Amino acid sequence: MQRQLEDCRKLAAERGWQVGAEYVDNDVSAYSGKKRPEYTRMMADIRDGLRDAVVVYNMDRLTRRPIELEEFAATCEAAGVRQVATVTADVDLGNDDGLFMARIFAAFAAKESGRKSERLRRKARQNAELGQPGGGANRPFGYEADKITVNPVEAEIIREIAGRYIAGESARSIAAKLAEREIPTSSGSAWRSTTVRGILRAPRIAGLRSHHGVAVATAVWKPIITLEQHQQILSVSATKQAAGRRAPRRYLLSGMLRCGKCQGRLYSSARGAERRYVCMSGADHRGCGGVTVTAPPVEELLTAAVLFRLDTPDMEAVLTDQRDDDAEHGELSSKRDKLQARMKDLSEMFAAGEISRMEWKAARDPLEHQITATEQQLARVSGSSTLEQIVGQGAALRDAWAGMNLERQHAIMRAVVDYATIMPATRLGRFDPDRVIPEWVL
Repeated sequence: MQRQLEDCRKLAAERGWQVGAEYVDNDVSAYSGKKRPEYTRMMADIRDGLRDAVVVYNMDRLTRRPIELEEFAATCEAAGVRQVATVTADVDLGNDDGLFMARIFAAFAAKESGRKSERLRRKARQNAELGQPGGGANRPFGYEADKITVNPVEAEIIREIAGRYIAGESARSIAAKLAEREIPTSSGSAWRSTTVRGILRAPRIAGLRSHHGVAVATAVWKPIITLEQHQQILSVSATKQAAGRRAPRRYLLSGMLRCGKCQGRLYSSARGAERRYVCMSGADHRGCGGVTVTAPPVEELLTAAVLFRLDTPDMEAVLTDQRDDDAEHGELSSKRDKLQARMKDLSEMFAAGEISRMEWKAARDPLEHQITATEQQLARVSGSSTLEQIVGQGAALRDAWAGMNLERQHAIMRAVVDYATIMPATRLGRFDPDRVIPEWVL
């Protein structure tokens, strides 16, 4: 770019032209159609009569889009600007021959840019199907600058936050914890929930190479998490998006308690400094209004019961049943692996010249559709995610409970308790544990 500027300045000096302004759009292609601020400023200056000639390194530096050339020519004609000098040739836009030559230059440049873009797209697609890393300057979190070598420290962090996310903790909460621990991102930017979700949902950490958001091959790099964990993350993410919950949680048992009189839902409701769960009457809540319980004792009771139950044979049996129900997951994973292997073989055949581009495309498209459909099925059948993390860990969770946030605590409770019924109070002034009747999961 600097050399081109120097050549343009030299040409202006040779013509005896005084340089009124320089317009430089770095890193924006004249073919892309993206906004070029400096080009826009130059056009405004021409329209305002501030320029009487234009010096450009080559016509394809000015524009590679025929429609943009016509706009430029019309603007120059209206402003009386006839001379467009380039380092390689001059163009007089004031006569038909000059405009004709400019149109030829623009059309040729557009054709070359289009062919180059197609070659780059084809190359990017081929690299993806071979499992090779993509371009881009940013290093992916969990991998070194070569985008292949696993960074062991960051990989361990990914495994940790993957487990927490699968177990129900929000991306917002995870991002806050990472920031609190002063763990740097790969780009040096701040941790945000979008950053966490982007890392966790990326196929690359499961050893998959994606192209335009779709996993198309097994990657050449080693995975950080398993394919099953990847599907669980996608399933949890889809569930959270459907729920649309954004506000921070304030009550541990929100949505998990029912009224013992009308079976309606109990809602969190504070009275002064006292936290309570209340059956609310009225059109919005449709409860009977006959049951209220102070939050801390019922939360403490159910927490103790859940953590105890996690270490019982009953929960092992529940998990075994869920694993049996998830047998389809293994079959779908195997099917997806085979499809991706076929996709990689197909790409290698094309790269070796064994099949034509038309044959490659005809075989690739149906394979891609099958992979997408299988991925969608896997996301639907991923199950037993939270229980996998916590069954048999009751004692350890009890020790760590106070240090967990409410998102994590609620996810553990929800995995074990379907709901709990709160019976009406029979005596005033004291909490009666017999009022709480839990309904366990399965």
